[in-house]
Amino acid sequence: MFSCNFNSKIKKDQKKGSFSGIFKHGNFSDKILFEIERDSASFNVFFTSLEQNANRIPFQNVEVNGDSINFKLQSDFYLYSFKNKWIDNYSKIQGSLSVDTTTTLYILEKELLDNSNVPKSEEVSFESNGLRLNGTIWYPNSNEGKALINVTSSGNADRSASRAEAILFAQMGFTTFHYDKRGTGNSEGNWNSATIKELSGDDVTAINYFSKKTGIPLKKIGVKGSSQGAAKIPYILSELEDLKYGIVVSCPGVTLLESDLNYWRNRNADAIGNEIDAATNFQRKVFEFIAGELSRTDLEKAIENEKSNSWFAHIWVPNLDEVQTDKKLLYSPIPYFVTTKQPLLIIQGTKDEIIPLNSDEIISEALITSGNDNFKTVLLEGASHSMYNIGESDFPYWSKLHPDYLTTIENWINTISNTK
Repeated sequence: MFSCNFNSKIKKDQKKGSFSGIFKHGNFSDKILFEIERDSASFNVFFTSLEQNANRIPFQNVEVNGDSINFKLQSDFYLYSFKNKWIDNYSKIQGSLSVDTTTTLYILEKELLDNSNVPKSEEVSFESNGLRLNGTIWYPNSNEGKALINVTSSGNADRSASRAEAILFAQMGFTTFHYDKRGTGNSEGNWNSATIKELSGDDVTAINYFSKKTGIPLKKIGVKGSSQGAAKIPYILSELEDLKYGIVVSCPGVTLLESDLNYWRNRNADAIGNEIDAATNFQRKVFEFIAGELSRTDLEKAIENEKSNSWFAHIWVPNLDEVQTDKKLLYSPIPYFVTTKQPLLIIQGTKDEIIPLNSDEIISEALITSGNDNFKTVLLEGASHSMYNIGESDFPYWSKLHPDYLTTIENWINTISNTK
């Protein structure tokens, strides 16, 4: 009896581990990783693809039966069903992924324990404006004394949204830091009621904390943000003039309200057709009401006047009783770009549906006005707002980061690494 239980434990231990390999389907390929873990009651499996910006996403419905292990992932659009079997004395996993009407086979190999390029992490907390905020510092194995901080973006996304990038840049030799915005993840507060300056103030506090914690001076630290996070970068650079550089990705060259309106227009232009201008003018009133620039009475009058139009069915009107005024919509980064003196990298995708297409030009003009000629603008052909590659794919169910996105950042940082 003891021997049987012992052998069973050995087999269960052999089933655990990290299994990685290349998933291929037609012109699509990606390195994926399954981490199979076991507690006293069951198996847990996590999915990682750094090029998909996915890190340790937990699988659901994990079922183990003998040498087989099956699990699923549910996205906003698709259900991914994985069926797997351990082979070659548990050194490999042979499996299939079925999504929609497509099934793809793959083989993953168990990774040997090698921590040579695995960054170490440290959970930290700090106080900002009376709130306790939490984050993670990632330390590279070869510390070169350089750092990159990812500032928070819009909505209720926590630090998990930037975890994959934080790990990737740590593997490149950067000490990286990302954290939960107030009111998200494990951080206290309410992001929805905060102004951009209050949120940026949290970023400034986080950067100063990180510098003191790690001993890395501001002059060796860069800051990076995407979308609304990018819009905060010039403000942060103006508050911390010793920071080495800034990286803005998918940054609007207009107010956040105009950016949201541009996205709505792009999403509805085909359906509405020739009346898109009239519809957009009305949708603007809704956003102005949310921003506190238009009274409820005036909006309700406008609704009454326009609701008979055919395009009104496409208008987004929230429950007016539940709307909380959001002054963040009125924020524009341009006045702060006009005063930015540090080196700046501007990255924008040609398939960005959210920000106006000429945002990079508006930002460049502001920097020229400031007398700053140490900036570079890069337009990535086929990149979306989130820097995913939009193009012909034989496996459209997974999206990968644009192949030039990370190398563009790394190469640009290297060009300014020796500047004073």
